[in-house]
Amino acid sequence: MALRRYMQVDVFADRPGAGNPLAVVLDAEGLDDAAMQAIARWTRLPETTFLLPPNTPRTSYRLRIFSPRREVPFAGHPSVGSAHVALAAGLAEPVDGLLVQDGIAGQLPLRVSGSGRERTIAVRTPRSRVVEIASPEDPRLVPSLAGLPLGALPPALVEGGRRWWLVELASEGQLRAAEPDWQAIGKLAQATDTMGVCVYARSEDPVYYLAVRAWVGAPAQFEDAASGAANATLAAWLASQDALPGTGGFYRISQGREVGHDAIIELDVDTDGEVWSGGRVCTVVDGKIDWP
Repeated sequence: MALRRYMQVDVFADRPGAGNPLAVVLDAEGLDDAAMQAIARWTRLPETTFLLPPNTPRTSYRLRIFSPRREVPFAGHPSVGSAHVALAAGLAEPVDGLLVQDGIAGQLPLRVSGSGRERTIAVRTPRSRVVEIASPEDPRLVPSLAGLPLGALPPALVEGGRRWWLVELASEGQLRAAEPDWQAIGKLAQATDTMGVCVYARSEDPVYYLAVRAWVGAPAQFEDAASGAANATLAAWLASQDALPGTGGFYRISQGREVGHDAIIELDVDTDGEVWSGGRVCTVVDGKIDWP
């Protein structure tokens, strides 16, 4: 037997089932790439992460992230969820309120605030850049946007670890009622080397300022329950257009209701223009995995 500590958590949620699930293997030393990919394929979760000891004194741990199909350089909810697991297992302690994750995307700090069930964790996401600002009449976009009532800002292609088309819709009600055209979104994602389309709308809700839906077009086609990375690119885009909601660069978004979840993600654009993406995390499974 090769027992390794294993946890499953729900990220961007204050209760199990509301957020985005994540599997974490804590004792990942000795697992090669093929084994990590096999475990990620077996869990069938959006991502599975593997915690490894740090290589340098200034980092808290090393992290590798796998989807069921491939290794992922960076993703928001795996980073936040893995930090929660490292804290819960006693593998790391914040220094001046920060953890430092070491991975393919570099050394990324995570802010830890509060404690217990009230604790929030936010990762400083890789810098985003606006690749392209497009017209709604762009022939690449028209099939995916057909029938969608658009908002004030133009569609934009933004890259921040992952590339997303960001499209504002006219109202929260219309966003929640929208039916994605998966064939068109899949073609758009493949043609533009993007994840797909992230639509958003302003909200009058007292808890959150934006409602967001992330439609992944490739390599699979599905709606993401809660995407820290997509929302980080959106925050960077809104900041570039002087269109951030909330005050002082901080706001909350709602995501996932259309696929049976109810996630709340907190975004913060600091005075240096860095985007922090985070929220609460719930532990759901704490046990061991028997994997050689």
